[in-house]
Amino acid sequence: MSVAATRRLNLVTEPILPRIRPAIAALAPYKQGKQAGPDAFKLSSNENPFEPLPSVLEALQRTAPINRYPDATASRLRARLGVRYGVNVEQVHVASGSVSILQQLILATAAAGDEVIYAWRSFEAYPSLPLVAGATGVQVPLTADARHDLNAMADAVTDNTRAIILCTPNNPTGPIITSAEFTAFVERVPADVLVILDEAYAEFVTVPDAVDGLAERVYEKHPNVVVLRTFSKAYGLAGLRVGYAIGHEKVLDSARTTGIPLSVTSAAENAGIASLDAEAELLERVAVIVERRTRLLEGLRAAGWDVPDSQANFVWLPTGERTDEIAAAFVANDLVVRPFSGDGIRISVGEEASIDRVISVATSVR
Repeated sequence: MSVAATRRLNLVTEPILPRIRPAIAALAPYKQGKQAGPDAFKLSSNENPFEPLPSVLEALQRTAPINRYPDATASRLRARLGVRYGVNVEQVHVASGSVSILQQLILATAAAGDEVIYAWRSFEAYPSLPLVAGATGVQVPLTADARHDLNAMADAVTDNTRAIILCTPNNPTGPIITSAEFTAFVERVPADVLVILDEAYAEFVTVPDAVDGLAERVYEKHPNVVVLRTFSKAYGLAGLRVGYAIGHEKVLDSARTTGIPLSVTSAAENAGIASLDAEAELLERVAVIVERRTRLLEGLRAAGWDVPDSQANFVWLPTGERTDEIAAAFVANDLVVRPFSGDGIRISVGEEASIDRVISVATSVR
């Protein structure tokens, strides 16, 4: 074959690429909630609809120069959280969002031949976490009322189980795990199995019987439990990516070991501290979102929808096979929602003007 012919052949053939693990190649990348146009309401990502507080913006102006690395341990924010929850600083771990800590903990505990249990449907990042670690994910279906089936999850524990993820309130369906349910569950789990209590939406919870991992200090009686929280939702810092965990220091040391260094920026740390300083003001905004959530739930149920009792800043429409069709109707009315094809639609509680429009569209497609 001539040199010219060889060159032409090389132009039309696929390049030789590095070998990717089959489990990773088959895994769909994380799909972010769709962005909204200038005239639409973005209700797809569970973001806080309020603008940052002036005091938080002021704190961002005090950020260290960007040619300098941030504090690798976010020590000031960790110290502040330690005071806030009455724990020593080694019992606090800060990373770029609580999902980063989830990944760190799974990498630290699970490998090939190991299992990670989680409810399904739940947070869509969960399936990828064990796969990336080389482990096997074990999905336990939700109950008929869209709640964690904790008895079934406990029954699913085997000698290969290394970690269990509990999401309360559950994303995307909204119901909580009660304190009594959690206590009974963790008593059934072997003490050497990590239990991750993902409480990303805890600030929006109003029912008194919900588990509160930090208020109840569950990590003291059960050192295998780690509690996750985030500044992304109630505190409105989604764009800065900062979350934290509280638990036994040896368990959190494993997360610190597997984490990417220097991932929490100085801006994120400053904003987190300022948000804690302004907590009372921020929680007033949370109360507004909760009131809007109540009206949204009531309106959807009045329209005939069987909506689970959400305690988060979103609601769940069980649209089943009509999911894509109904999601398109929302988008046509400038409401960008989060569809899960064949299952349902998650709708964030957003601006005041969006509430009646969501109810109107949901009523029209019922």
